[in-house]
Amino acid sequence: MKKFLFLLSLLTVAMLGRIETIAAEAEAPKPPSIEDRLADLEAYVNNGARQTNAPSNIGGPGPGHNAWQMTSTALVLFMTLPGLALFYGGLVRRKNVLSVLAQCCGIAGMVTIIWWVCGYSLSFGAGNAFIGDFAYKFFQGVEPGKVGAGYHWISDSMWAMFQLTFAIITPALIVGAIAERMKFSAVLLFVALWMFAVYFPLAHMVWSTTGFMCGALNPDAGIKALDFAGGTVVHMSSGWSALVLCIILGKRMGFGKQPMPPHSMVICMVGTGMLWVGWYGFNAGSALGADAIASNAFTTTTLAAATAGFVWGMAEYIIRGKPSVLGFCSGIVAGLVVVTPACGFINTSGAMVIGVAAGLIPYFAVAKLKAWLGYDDALDTFGVHGVGGTLGALLTGILADEKVNSVVGGVKEGLLGAQIKAILVTLVLSVVATAIIAFIVKAVVGLRPTEEVETVGLDLAEHGEEGYHGA
Repeated sequence: MKKFLFLLSLLTVAMLGRIETIAAEAEAPKPPSIEDRLADLEAYVNNGARQTNAPSNIGGPGPGHNAWQMTSTALVLFMTLPGLALFYGGLVRRKNVLSVLAQCCGIAGMVTIIWWVCGYSLSFGAGNAFIGDFAYKFFQGVEPGKVGAGYHWISDSMWAMFQLTFAIITPALIVGAIAERMKFSAVLLFVALWMFAVYFPLAHMVWSTTGFMCGALNPDAGIKALDFAGGTVVHMSSGWSALVLCIILGKRMGFGKQPMPPHSMVICMVGTGMLWVGWYGFNAGSALGADAIASNAFTTTTLAAATAGFVWGMAEYIIRGKPSVLGFCSGIVAGLVVVTPACGFINTSGAMVIGVAAGLIPYFAVAKLKAWLGYDDALDTFGVHGVGGTLGALLTGILADEKVNSVVGGVKEGLLGAQIKAILVTLVLSVVATAIIAFIVKAVVGLRPTEEVETVGLDLAEHGEEGYHGA
C-alpha cells in the first residue's frame, strides 16, 4: 500500500509538472513567422508602421532611418551654431559681432536645459489640444531603444533631440531684429518666457498627435492645417515676435542718420552656406526617415532656395543696377523659409513657384515695407522669416499635392481656409505674448543697455571681449 501511494505521489507530481509546462508553453508568445518577419522588413524599408502584432526581431530603431535622423539633428544644430551665428554676426557692426555669437550660444544652452526639464513634455506630451503635460519631464520614459514617440523606426531619444534643435534655432532667429541694442540678460529672460508662452504651445498645436492645428496626425484637430517643417511654429512665430520686440525696444542709436553696413559680408556668405546645408536636416529630416518624402523635401528645398536667391539678386540688378551678395544671401534664406512648411507636400513645379515668390515678396518687405513703416528690424528677421513664413504657410494650402504625399488627401478639402486660420492663430499668439513678455522683461531687468554701452559696442561692455584686434 505504501509503495502504491508513493508511486501515485510521483505520478501526481509529474502530471502537475507537465500541466505547468503546457500552460507555460501556451502563454509564451510564438516566435514570428516568416510572413511576420517579411512584413516587418517591408514596413522598415517603406518607413511605414509594422503590419503585425507578432514579436519583432527588430523591435527598436531601424538603423537606416535612425541614422538619417541623427544626421538631420546634427545638421539642424549646425544651422544655429555656427550657421545662424555667422550669418547674423557678419551683418552687424564689428563692435557687436561677439554679442550676436554670445546670444546664439546662450540661447542654445538655456533652451536645452528647459527642454530637458519640461519643454519637450509640454510640446509633445498628450495634454490637451493646446499644450502638453509633464509626462516626459526630465526625459522620463524617453529611451534610446524605444520607438514611436516621433515615428515608427526612429529612436524616441533622437526624436527628442531632433525637436530640441528646432526649439534652439527658433528664438535665436529673433536676435536678428534686435541686434546691437538689447542687453544679454534681457535676451535670455525674454527667450525663457517666450518659449513657454509661444513656442511650446505652437509646437504642440501643430505637431503633436493631440494638437489643435495638427491636420496631418490628429483626426480631431480643430484646424486641419499642414506644416511640414515649421512655417508657423518656427518662422512665423519668430518673425512676428521679432517685429513686435524691435518696435517696443526702439531703434538703434543713429538709425537712419548714419550708415550701419555689415562689417563682413564674407562671414555672412559663409553663414548662408551653412544655413543652406543645415536646412536639409531641417526639411528632409522632417520626413522622419530616409524615404521618398525625405527625397522630395530635399529636392524642393534645393529648387526653392536656389531660385529665390537668383530672383532676389536679379530684382536688385533691375531696380538698383547692382546685384549684391547680401541680396543673394537674403534670397537664399527667404527661399528656404518659404518652402519649409510645404517641402514635403509639393512637387517640383510648386517649388519653383515658391522660389519666385520668395525672391520677390520678402524682397519687397525688406527693401520697401521697412522703410515705409520706419521700424528698425536690424537684420530683417521680420521681412524674411515673418513675411516668408506667412507666405509659405499660405502657399502650402494652394500647392500641396496628394500625389506627392498621401497625407494631403485627408485634408485637401478646405486646406487653404485651414492654413489661413492657422496663420491667424500663430500671428495673434506671437504678437500678443511677445508684447506682454517684452514689458515684463523691461520692468524686471530693462531691455536696453546705456547709451554709452551702445556707443562703445556690446562686445566689450557685456562680454569683456573683442571680435577683432589691431587695425
